[in-house]
Amino acid sequence: MATKPKLYYFRGRGRMESIRWLLAAAGVEFEEEFIETAEQYEKLQKDGRLLFGQVPMIEIDGMVLTQTRAILSYLAAKYDLYGKDLKETVRINMYADGTLDLMLMIALAAFKPPAEKEESLAVVVQKAQTRYFPVFEKILKDHGQDFLVGNKFSWADIQLLEAILMVEELNASVLSDFRLLQALKTRVSNLPTVKKFLQPGSPRKPPLDEKSLEQAKKIFRIK
Repeated sequence: MATKPKLYYFRGRGRMESIRWLLAAAGVEFEEEFIETAEQYEKLQKDGRLLFGQVPMIEIDGMVLTQTRAILSYLAAKYDLYGKDLKETVRINMYADGTLDLMLMIALAAFKPPAEKEESLAVVVQKAQTRYFPVFEKILKDHGQDFLVGNKFSWADIQLLEAILMVEELNASVLSDFRLLQALKTRVSNLPTVKKFLQPGSPRKPPLDEKSLEQAKKIFRIK
């Protein structure tokens, strides 16, 4: 029996959440070892398990992998969510990088003082509506297919859904002007593996609250 992938991170979304999403979408069960203290984190660093001294880290296929982008690329290729050829793969990379940029803005805003945080999140919504979502709406309109690349569900689709849901937590009507993205959201959300991940009790993590934020700052010694 194959060993389940094991994920190492704190009890929050952060950079690990996209990895959870991708594994879940591929129908892969995984285990998580949560980092609860700065001492646990420092032990991983001292043991030499973190290539560049930082998480996320996962154990899979006899390997210890770090660096979010590398992990996501490996998983997408392993579970056939990376296109049929190099041309499709590079498009998936472009789209995934765009949504990662958007999600990173949300993640970084959480660590700012309250006034700055509110302003930063307003900028996220504005950029989603004027810079990011129009691009994906045009892609869907131009090729007239059900998914972003090759008319087949891929890493690009699952990460876009993750980004959409994160922005909707900030502004529920953010997709009101994007008919095709609304349809894509519904289509991807209803895929059996994704639908399961969206149910209560799944490994999906909630938005970062103040308690979780303070714990993360202590673990990673962020001032």
